[in-house]
Amino acid sequence: MSLDRRAFLRTLVAASGVAASPLTAFAAGLSALRRPEFVFARLRYDSGDWDYNPKVCANVLDSVVQYTTIPVHQQEVVITADSAELSAFPFLFMTGHKLVRFSEAERKGLVRFVENGGLLFSDDCNHDVEGLYAKSFEAEMRHAFPGPDTLAKIPNRHRLYRAFFRFPDGPPQTSHELNGWGDNIVHDYLMGIERNGRLGVLYSYKDYGCEWDYDWRNKRFRAKDNTQFAVNIVVYAMT
Repeated sequence: MSLDRRAFLRTLVAASGVAASPLTAFAAGLSALRRPEFVFARLRYDSGDWDYNPKVCANVLDSVVQYTTIPVHQQEVVITADSAELSAFPFLFMTGHKLVRFSEAERKGLVRFVENGGLLFSDDCNHDVEGLYAKSFEAEMRHAFPGPDTLAKIPNRHRLYRAFFRFPDGPPQTSHELNGWGDNIVHDYLMGIERNGRLGVLYSYKDYGCEWDYDWRNKRFRAKDNTQFAVNIVVYAMT
Protein backbone atom coordinates (compact mmCIF):
# COMPACT_ATOMS: atom_id res chain seq x y z
CA MET A 1 0.00 0.00 0.00
CA SER A 2 1.33 3.45 -0.83
CA LEU A 3 2.31 5.73 2.02
CA ASP A 4 -0.10 8.65 2.39
CA ARG A 5 1.66 11.69 0.96
CA ARG A 6 0.71 14.09 3.76
CA ALA A 7 1.90 11.62 6.40
CA PHE A 8 5.01 11.13 4.31
CA LEU A 9 5.79 14.87 4.33
CA ARG A 10 4.96 15.28 8.03
CA THR A 11 7.27 12.40 8.94
CA LEU A 12 10.08 13.73 6.83
CA VAL A 13 9.82 17.33 8.08
CA ALA A 14 9.56 16.20 11.70
CA ALA A 15 12.63 14.04 11.32
CA SER A 16 14.71 16.77 9.71
CA GLY A 17 13.54 19.63 11.89
CA VAL A 18 13.31 21.97 8.88
CA ALA A 19 10.62 23.06 6.49
CA ALA A 20 10.61 21.43 3.05
CA SER A 21 8.78 22.04 -0.19
CA PRO A 22 6.35 19.22 -1.10
CA LEU A 23 8.36 18.02 -4.09
CA THR A 24 11.71 18.20 -2.31
CA ALA A 25 10.35 16.38 0.72
CA PHE A 26 8.66 13.76 -1.43
CA ALA A 27 11.78 13.05 -3.48
CA ALA A 28 14.01 12.97 -0.42
CA GLY A 29 11.57 10.65 1.29
CA LEU A 30 11.68 8.21 -1.61
CA SER A 31 15.46 8.03 -1.33
CA ALA A 32 15.40 7.75 2.46
CA LEU A 33 12.86 4.94 2.60
CA ARG A 34 14.22 3.12 -0.45
CA ARG A 35 10.75 1.80 -1.17
CA PRO A 36 10.18 0.10 -4.53
CA GLU A 37 7.21 2.40 -5.10
CA PHE A 38 6.27 3.44 -8.60
CA VAL A 39 5.69 7.15 -9.09
CA PHE A 40 4.20 8.44 -12.34
CA ALA A 41 6.30 11.54 -12.95
CA ARG A 42 5.37 13.84 -15.83
CA LEU A 43 7.86 16.19 -17.47
CA ARG A 44 6.85 19.84 -17.63
CA TYR A 45 8.53 21.85 -20.36
CA ASP A 46 7.69 25.43 -21.27
CA SER A 47 7.68 25.19 -25.07
CA GLY A 48 4.74 22.83 -25.61
CA ASP A 49 1.53 21.22 -24.34
CA TRP A 50 3.21 18.99 -21.76
CA ASP A 51 -0.04 18.42 -19.82
CA TYR A 52 -1.94 16.73 -22.63
CA ASN A 53 -3.68 13.36 -21.94
CA PRO A 54 -4.45 13.97 -18.24
CA LYS A 55 -6.05 10.55 -17.59
CA VAL A 56 -2.97 8.52 -18.56
CA CYS A 57 -1.52 8.48 -15.06
CA ALA A 58 -4.60 7.02 -13.32
CA ASN A 59 -5.05 4.43 -16.05
CA VAL A 60 -1.42 3.28 -15.91
CA LEU A 61 -1.47 3.13 -12.11
CA ASP A 62 -4.64 1.03 -12.25
CA SER A 63 -2.90 -1.49 -14.51
CA VAL A 64 0.21 -1.64 -12.34
CA VAL A 65 -1.95 -2.36 -9.29
CA GLN A 66 -4.14 -4.83 -11.18
CA TYR A 67 -1.35 -6.95 -12.66
CA THR A 68 1.68 -6.57 -10.39
CA THR A 69 2.63 -6.31 -6.72
CA ILE A 70 4.50 -3.01 -7.22
CA PRO A 71 3.20 -0.40 -4.74
CA VAL A 72 2.25 2.89 -6.35
CA HIS A 73 2.09 6.53 -5.35
CA GLN A 74 -1.49 7.56 -5.94
CA GLN A 75 -0.96 10.94 -7.58
CA GLU A 76 0.94 12.17 -10.60
CA VAL A 77 4.08 14.18 -9.85
CA VAL A 78 4.92 17.03 -12.25
CA ILE A 79 8.60 17.92 -12.48
CA THR A 80 10.99 19.88 -14.70
CA ALA A 81 14.13 18.51 -16.30
CA ASP A 82 16.37 20.91 -14.41
CA SER A 83 14.94 19.97 -11.00
CA ALA A 84 17.43 18.68 -8.44
CA GLU A 85 14.82 16.09 -7.40
CA LEU A 86 14.51 14.47 -10.83
CA SER A 87 16.99 11.70 -10.04
CA ALA A 88 14.67 10.37 -7.30
CA PHE A 89 12.24 9.07 -9.93
CA PRO A 90 12.98 6.02 -12.12
CA PHE A 91 10.32 6.91 -14.72
CA LEU A 92 9.46 10.14 -16.53
CA PHE A 93 6.58 10.57 -18.99
CA MET A 94 6.69 13.23 -21.69
CA THR A 95 4.10 14.02 -24.34
CA GLY A 96 2.68 16.77 -26.54
CA HIS A 97 2.02 18.03 -30.07
CA LYS A 98 4.04 21.19 -30.23
CA LEU A 99 7.61 22.43 -30.10
CA VAL A 100 10.10 20.79 -27.75
CA ARG A 101 12.87 23.12 -26.67
CA PHE A 102 15.05 22.62 -23.61
CA SER A 103 17.41 25.02 -21.91
CA GLU A 104 21.00 23.93 -21.33
CA ALA A 105 20.19 23.25 -17.70
CA GLU A 106 17.23 21.05 -18.73
CA ARG A 107 19.38 19.09 -21.18
CA LYS A 108 21.99 18.48 -18.53
CA GLY A 109 19.26 17.39 -16.13
CA LEU A 110 17.89 14.86 -18.60
CA VAL A 111 21.35 13.50 -19.35
CA ARG A 112 22.02 13.12 -15.63
CA PHE A 113 18.62 11.42 -15.17
CA VAL A 114 19.38 8.88 -17.91
CA GLU A 115 22.98 8.29 -16.83
CA ASN A 116 21.70 7.52 -13.32
CA GLY A 117 19.39 4.80 -14.65
CA GLY A 118 16.13 6.69 -15.20
CA LEU A 119 13.79 6.01 -18.13
CA LEU A 120 12.31 8.90 -20.12
CA PHE A 121 9.25 7.75 -22.10
CA SER A 122 8.50 10.32 -24.79
CA ASP A 123 5.26 9.76 -26.71
CA ASP A 124 4.45 11.89 -29.75
CA CYS A 125 0.74 12.74 -29.79
CA ASN A 126 0.96 13.73 -33.45
CA HIS A 127 1.94 10.16 -34.44
CA ASP A 128 3.58 11.81 -37.43
CA VAL A 129 7.28 11.39 -38.28
CA GLU A 130 7.36 14.89 -39.78
CA GLY A 131 5.38 16.64 -37.06
CA LEU A 132 6.72 19.50 -34.97
CA TYR A 133 7.01 17.46 -31.79
CA ALA A 134 8.88 14.68 -33.59
CA LYS A 135 11.37 16.90 -35.37
CA SER A 136 12.10 19.12 -32.38
CA PHE A 137 12.29 16.30 -29.82
CA GLU A 138 14.62 14.27 -32.02
CA ALA A 139 16.84 17.32 -32.51
CA GLU A 140 16.97 17.83 -28.75
CA MET A 141 17.97 14.20 -28.18
CA ARG A 142 20.75 14.43 -30.75
CA HIS A 143 21.98 17.54 -28.98
CA ALA A 144 21.82 15.98 -25.50
CA PHE A 145 23.01 12.49 -26.48
CA PRO A 146 25.25 12.87 -29.54
CA GLY A 147 26.41 9.71 -31.30
CA PRO A 148 25.55 7.22 -34.04
CA ASP A 149 23.11 5.26 -31.87
CA THR A 150 20.91 8.19 -30.85
CA LEU A 151 17.26 7.07 -31.15
CA ALA A 152 18.08 3.71 -32.74
CA LYS A 153 15.27 1.28 -33.59
CA ILE A 154 14.50 -1.07 -30.71
CA PRO A 155 14.51 -4.71 -31.90
CA ASN A 156 11.47 -6.88 -31.17
CA ARG A 157 13.65 -9.22 -29.12
CA HIS A 158 14.40 -6.45 -26.62
CA ARG A 159 13.68 -7.19 -22.96
CA LEU A 160 11.13 -4.37 -22.91
CA TYR A 161 8.73 -6.57 -24.90
CA ARG A 162 8.92 -9.40 -22.37
CA ALA A 163 9.43 -7.47 -19.13
CA PHE A 164 5.98 -8.62 -17.96
CA PHE A 165 3.55 -9.37 -20.80
CA ARG A 166 4.97 -10.81 -24.01
CA PHE A 167 4.81 -8.80 -27.22
CA PRO A 168 6.73 -10.98 -29.70
CA ASP A 169 5.81 -8.72 -32.63
CA GLY A 170 7.12 -5.59 -30.96
CA PRO A 171 5.09 -2.59 -29.81
CA PRO A 172 1.30 -3.04 -29.93
CA GLN A 173 -0.58 -1.05 -32.53
CA THR A 174 -2.81 1.81 -31.46
CA SER A 175 -6.14 2.84 -32.94
CA HIS A 176 -4.83 6.39 -33.31
CA GLU A 177 -2.32 5.31 -35.94
CA LEU A 178 -5.09 4.54 -38.41
CA ASN A 179 -7.73 7.14 -37.62
CA GLY A 180 -6.92 9.47 -40.49
CA TRP A 181 -5.78 12.36 -38.28
CA GLY A 182 -2.06 11.82 -38.81
CA ASP A 183 0.14 9.97 -41.26
CA ASN A 184 -2.13 6.87 -41.42
CA ILE A 185 0.91 4.61 -41.00
CA VAL A 186 1.36 1.79 -38.49
CA HIS A 187 4.77 2.26 -36.88
CA ASP A 188 6.18 -1.21 -36.29
CA TYR A 189 9.02 -0.14 -34.00
CA LEU A 190 9.92 2.18 -31.17
CA MET A 191 13.20 4.02 -30.82
CA GLY A 192 15.51 4.47 -27.89
CA ILE A 193 18.77 5.60 -26.40
CA GLU A 194 20.73 3.14 -24.31
CA ARG A 195 23.21 3.86 -21.58
CA ASN A 196 25.13 1.22 -19.60
CA GLY A 197 23.25 -1.61 -21.30
CA ARG A 198 19.71 -0.39 -20.68
CA LEU A 199 17.17 1.97 -22.20
CA GLY A 200 17.36 5.49 -20.88
CA VAL A 201 15.05 7.06 -23.48
CA LEU A 202 12.03 5.32 -25.02
CA TYR A 203 10.52 7.21 -27.94
CA SER A 204 7.20 6.47 -29.65
CA TYR A 205 5.31 7.81 -32.68
CA LYS A 206 2.36 5.62 -31.78
CA ASP A 207 0.39 8.03 -29.57
CA TYR A 208 0.02 5.72 -26.60
CA GLY A 209 -0.93 8.77 -24.56
CA CYS A 210 -4.22 9.24 -26.45
CA GLU A 211 -4.76 5.48 -26.48
CA TRP A 212 -4.58 5.36 -22.67
CA ASP A 213 -6.35 8.66 -21.99
CA TYR A 214 -9.68 7.34 -20.73
CA ASP A 215 -11.22 6.77 -17.32
CA TRP A 216 -9.69 3.61 -15.89
CA ARG A 217 -13.13 2.45 -14.69
CA ASN A 218 -14.19 2.05 -18.33
CA LYS A 219 -11.49 -0.55 -18.90
CA ARG A 220 -13.90 -3.31 -17.88
CA PHE A 221 -15.96 -2.65 -21.03
CA ARG A 222 -13.03 -3.42 -23.34
CA ALA A 223 -12.49 -6.84 -24.84
CA LYS A 224 -8.74 -6.45 -24.24
CA ASP A 225 -6.88 -4.14 -21.92
CA ASN A 226 -4.86 -1.81 -24.14
CA THR A 227 -2.72 -0.57 -21.24
CA GLN A 228 -0.83 -3.83 -20.78
CA PHE A 229 2.19 -2.48 -22.62
CA ALA A 230 2.35 0.32 -20.06
CA VAL A 231 2.93 -2.35 -17.42
CA ASN A 232 5.95 -3.58 -19.36
CA ILE A 233 7.36 -0.06 -19.46
CA VAL A 234 6.85 0.39 -15.71
CA VAL A 235 8.35 -2.99 -14.82
CA TYR A 236 11.33 -2.32 -17.07
CA ALA A 237 11.88 1.08 -15.45
CA MET A 238 11.62 -0.37 -11.94
CA THR A 239 14.02 -3.30 -12.45
